[in-house]
Amino acid sequence: QLDPENTGFIGVETFASLVHSHELPLDPAKLDMLVALAQGNDEGQVCYQELVDLISSKRSSSFKRAIANGQRALPRDGLLDETGLGFYKRFVRYVAYEILPCEMDRRWYFYQHRMCPPPVFMAAVTLTQIIVFLCYGARLNKWVLQTYHPEYMKSPLIYHPGHRARAWRFLTYMFMHVGLEQLGFNALLQLMIGVPLEMVHGILRISFLYLAGVLAGSLTVSITDMRAPLVGGSGGVYALCSAHLANVVMNWAGMRCPYKLLRMVLALVCSEYGR
Repeated sequence: QLDPENTGFIGVETFASLVHSHELPLDPAKLDMLVALAQGNDEGQVCYQELVDLISSKRSSSFKRAIANGQRALPRDGLLDETGLGFYKRFVRYVAYEILPCEMDRRWYFYQHRMCPPPVFMAAVTLTQIIVFLCYGARLNKWVLQTYHPEYMKSPLIYHPGHRARAWRFLTYMFMHVGLEQLGFNALLQLMIGVPLEMVHGILRISFLYLAGVLAGSLTVSITDMRAPLVGGSGGVYALCSAHLANVVMNWAGMRCPYKLLRMVLALVCSEYGR
């Protein structure tokens, strides 16, 4: 009906009238996308494939450009005006505003987000670190500065310069911590920054980023100080903070509270460095 000649294109006016008539069973974010797509098109036609991509949650580069051109003229309310949300949806909205710089992307993420799969990587790493710390604390009967205990340095998890051939130590040292202060600091940042990043960018990207930071930390120490052992997940935490800080700086104008985010990241990193 919309394309009787089978050209693969739909007129903008016909397309816009279809969208506004709400005959399409789409959520509000996708309806906003459709209106932006129609208003951002300079040729007076909308490609049928772009419509299919939108309905199937796929976004090509040309589709994104059309959305970027049309979203300025798109009248809509922000997510902050949404009412009657449960706790989890309010948390998703918070993550959208803290991580994403564009209102259109925030709305897309808010309506497309699903609880499955959950952000399990950062939670699993943090839980494992706590369990390992409790096990060694109970075994050594020492909870502060565990590295001063002679048995602590015999752990097969610690990165030790005398055991470089045991390659797993370049990563497993992230489960060991000097004491309760370092563990608490790393766990706080992993949950406060890592979980929102994982919710937005997915488990594969964030796990790769975190493990790359851990590996970079052990490799750096193995070069700069060949006699020093290494413990703690600070390398991965720094990688998360750096990614979040880069996101804030690159999207400064679009972030909801850029100064707050920048001050928070810098203050936490400086406090860790000062220790």
